[in-house]
Amino acid sequence: MAPDELRAAVAAIVLTAGGPVRAGAIAEAVDQADVDEAAVEAVLAELGDRWSEPGSGMRLERVAGGWRAATPPELDPYLRAYHGVAARQRLSQAALEVLAIIAHRQPITLPEISFLRGVGSGGVVRTLLERRLIRLAGRKAVVGKPFLYRTSKEFLVHFGLDRAEDLPDPEELMGEERGGIAN
Repeated sequence: MAPDELRAAVAAIVLTAGGPVRAGAIAEAVDQADVDEAAVEAVLAELGDRWSEPGSGMRLERVAGGWRAATPPELDPYLRAYHGVAARQRLSQAALEVLAIIAHRQPITLPEISFLRGVGSGGVVRTLLERRLIRLAGRKAVVGKPFLYRTSKEFLVHFGLDRAEDLPDPEELMGEERGGIAN
């Protein structure tokens, strides 16, 4: 396959994919003998460089184990105006707290979340499930067998993370809040 044709095919797939797409899936879709996952990764790196140039209006992000096309944050006002989107749906403080607890201690049960927050968290967990930012991860092998929760692929996409392990450690964040002095 000619390099220009491969570059065009990879760009088209990334631009039209409904979410992050893996390099292996792109290689399978192209289905050419000379195109493997490594060749697709090389094209993705090249596209990433091209799209990150000032004024390109595009960028390539690695999220949730795949690649997605995105627009730079500074273009947000123009896109909102064009698409008629009034305001971004923000997460409440309670939702952010519960997400942080789940992300750093997953899998975790609702009673454990409520204990750590010091307040009942069932409604917040239900909202996060509805928004698909968290998912059920089975049941804990204790009395009552409570559900276990963990973050979802949508969580990774929403926060622009490739893996949950990419989250900063809470201790690092606390050190930054104190002017870089960690205890």
